Amino acid sequence: MLKNVAGSSFSEIIFEKGFFILKFQNESNETEVFKRDIDSSFIQLHYCVKGNCKFHFNNNNYTFNVLDKHSIFLYNPQQKLPINLEILPKTSLISVLISIEKFHSLFSQEASYIPFLSEDNKNKKYYDNTEIKENLLIVLRQIFAAKNHSSIKNLYIKGKIYELLSLHFDNGESTNNEYCPFLVDDREVLKIRKAKDIIISKMSEPPSLQELANEVGLNLKKLKEGFKQIYGDTVYSFLFDYKMEFARKLLENNKHNVNEVGMQVGYSTSSHFIAAFKKKFGTTPKQYVMRLSQ
Repeated sequence: MLKNVAGSSFSEIIFEKGFFILKFQNESNETEVFKRDIDSSFIQLHYCVKGNCKFHFNNNNYTFNVLDKHSIFLYNPQQKLPINLEILPKTSLISVLISIEKFHSLFSQEASYIPFLSEDNKNKKYYDNTEIKENLLIVLRQIFAAKNHSSIKNLYIKGKIYELLSLHFDNGESTNNEYCPFLVDDREVLKIRKAKDIIISKMSEPPSLQELANEVGLNLKKLKEGFKQIYGDTVYSFLFDYKMEFARKLLENNKHNVNEVGMQVGYSTSSHFIAAFKKKFGTTPKQYVMRLSQ
């Protein structure tokens, strides 16, 4: 079991039979250990949002490192893959455990796009190690930021996990193929995706919601409801998160000062940008840059 160390936290959220998540945040200076039996019917997706962790298999004869902003996908119907995990200091990790039966019920119509669900592969083991895409990182950080005492916290997180899965298995082969399990009208999905692209391209001077709705050819209600269903957030909350992540990357490149970064993401005054950045990340842009150089 996980060691109780000051500055760390662990929670397990069960959504239904065969579908739950494990959430780890190790802010201590010690490595934590977690062990759990998982039977062979489960798909395992482990997302290392920050830091580093190690998975041990075959009685510690094989170790797999999961690096910062990387995920691993594990499925082996031929044998159990128990979790034997070392969570290094300053590491945040979300693990999604979902039975193959439950997964099929979510993605049955999309099976042809998901390699391990194909007829040839359905009884074979499957492993994957990939860098976490930026849109997934936003969802994962929203899960960590969920208020602990909210009466609808579990429902909110379940919705975010659905979003996470749909983004993870979006094959990305076509700009016209953004999958959403909640919207059946493909034309609306395309229009909402176009709306997302518009606000990103115009993030320094975004249109009003009504202007955006007019531009993509949706009424305002459908735009707001559909956008939240696909991206898990309101239009402007999504844009705020995107702008802050974009700003963070610019700061990490160390090619622009704070004022320049703020201007690029639409803040006419540095004080407003600093306040927004601190609201998102809990630190000022200057402090963030100084921390990177330590």
